[in-house]
Amino acid sequence: MKKGRLEAFSDGVIAIIITVMVLGLRVPERADLAALRPLVPALIGYAASFLILGIYWSNHHHLLQAVELVDGRVLWANLHLLFWLSLVPFATAWVSAAHFAPLPVALYGLILFCASIAYFILTRLLIALHGQRSVLANAVGRDAKGAASSVIYVVAIVAAFRVPWLAFALYLLVAAIWLVPDRRIERTLRRH
Repeated sequence: MKKGRLEAFSDGVIAIIITVMVLGLRVPERADLAALRPLVPALIGYAASFLILGIYWSNHHHLLQAVELVDGRVLWANLHLLFWLSLVPFATAWVSAAHFAPLPVALYGLILFCASIAYFILTRLLIALHGQRSVLANAVGRDAKGAASSVIYVVAIVAAFRVPWLAFALYLLVAAIWLVPDRRIERTLRRH
């Protein structure tokens, strides 16, 4: 099967996820800067989650540029990834409403960890479909960035129960690691 429908569907779902998240932001009742103060946790949570979802969208786009075909396993793996990403607005809202309390921050991290595992599975299935000598396999290599991200998420989830702000900072560290789309894929695509 061609990849076009998978790309279009994924783009649409991620756009809806971001839209749902922004619709969860409450509008201040007054027209002054002081009215924004109680919304700061929600705005921080929204900005962080928007960044994370944007990074997933960008890297997903790059991932699919390195392949030609998808199969049923890839379709299900992609749905698995989208499932975890669709929970980000819920976790973001809970973290914000609870003012970054330990359990919501840990759940937020667990969802991000599961999304990272789902992305890893999707990548591996695409490599299996296209072969170990494919453009994608050459571009991804050992995927040290992905492994490091998963380890940081686990550390952050544990840390959330003691120091929630540190856990959230670690989630942002993972985002920073992935902020620039995987250049290995771009370089490999240019060579091929």
